[in-house]
Amino acid sequence: MSTLNSKIIPAPPQARRVILVSIDWTRDKDPRLPLGHASIVAALRNANVDVRAFSFAINRSDFNEERILWSILECIQGIESRDVDLGLGVYVWNDRVVKRLLGTLRRSGFEGRIILGGPQISYAGAGLEQLYPEADGFVRGYGEEAMVALVATHERIRFPGIHWAGEVDVGLQAQAKLESLASPFLGNVIELSVEQRFIRWETQRGCPFRCSFCQHREAGSRLRRRDLPMARLEKEIELFVRSGVDDIAVLDPLFNLGDHALTVLRTFQRLGYRGRLSLQCHFSTLDDEFLHACEGLDVRLEFGLQTIHEKEARAVERVNHLEKVVEGVRKLHARSIPFEVSIIFGLPEQTLASFRQTIDFCLRRQVPVLKAFPLMLLRGTQLERERARWGLEENDAPIPSVIRSHTFDEREWNRMVALAEVLRQTEGRHPACVEALEAQVASAPDTSDWWSPAA
Repeated sequence: MSTLNSKIIPAPPQARRVILVSIDWTRDKDPRLPLGHASIVAALRNANVDVRAFSFAINRSDFNEERILWSILECIQGIESRDVDLGLGVYVWNDRVVKRLLGTLRRSGFEGRIILGGPQISYAGAGLEQLYPEADGFVRGYGEEAMVALVATHERIRFPGIHWAGEVDVGLQAQAKLESLASPFLGNVIELSVEQRFIRWETQRGCPFRCSFCQHREAGSRLRRRDLPMARLEKEIELFVRSGVDDIAVLDPLFNLGDHALTVLRTFQRLGYRGRLSLQCHFSTLDDEFLHACEGLDVRLEFGLQTIHEKEARAVERVNHLEKVVEGVRKLHARSIPFEVSIIFGLPEQTLASFRQTIDFCLRRQVPVLKAFPLMLLRGTQLERERARWGLEENDAPIPSVIRSHTFDEREWNRMVALAEVLRQTEGRHPACVEALEAQVASAPDTSDWWSPAA
């Protein structure tokens, strides 16, 4: 096993068997284990813990909840289930499945400790025991060091970020020493091969912004950005080049911020990487030095604009400086750098007309790929807590979206959905303005009976 800045730590004699289960929303080209899950596995392996890891794609047509149950039960055959720790990541898309699974596990006689983590846990307030009565413990925040400490003993240890059911919940977030974390790539947890040419990767954690709809923040504060050490990142890049990885999606919430990003890009250049890099960026920090560092690399820059309207932006604490957006788009076109922009529909204060204007702003500036996503009220976010203030109401979809507010009704929301769908269908060849986009919506067979651009 290859590790960096760490050593193999013998497992204590009281260490338990660990089963980690990830129920993910994936794409076909994704690695078998998602990055966050794999990072915890790498940390446990680095501590010489007996860990079994599973990942199931909830959005696949062959997804089967019973298969998850039997995979867990098969792992404990021949041992006492009370000597097992089961860890599950809880997300908005799998919350209902996890709740059903926990009840079924307990009814099946599973007596091990059930530990839950993930965004639905990290950003929840007090009362986790009521939401997940079968669980024994919860990890808020980064799970690597917390899980290593937790599974090393049968006792209910005290560790920042770990909350035990039935005890006082102080709401702390677990942290991680990024300089000593084991790499899931160098440790071969995520296996790179001819079949696995696409990966998700991180160079930093945290975000300096405080958008009220986003979980990249701790309650009431910004989530401080911290960089992974370049010594590790350089070894990982060397491995990617050597293994033929040709598509990397960098998951940093905001990549183009400071010298660290420049050093990462220059390392890719120096090591001769020829694959694609997808980078999440912000127009406010898009400068010439960063764009120059992108030269010679196959980059795709992704910008979250959300809205052009100050009233809507202030409602979600995501104000944009439109002059910087316009200048950034001009520079990207001048350098022929591929990029995409994402916007949100269903925002507080938004109307169908204002959403049209945001789309038109982007189309008239020839944004090559414009993506529109529905607003979600993620657990623990400021916007979720303020839903009544804005009259935000959700549907009952597997991943709920806001479909009504004080400023738009469900019929208007459906029109926003139709516009978003045509944007998806025309990526790379969008119409030149919102009126042309609406003409395509009106001609679609499933919308022609109700869509009227003038309505």
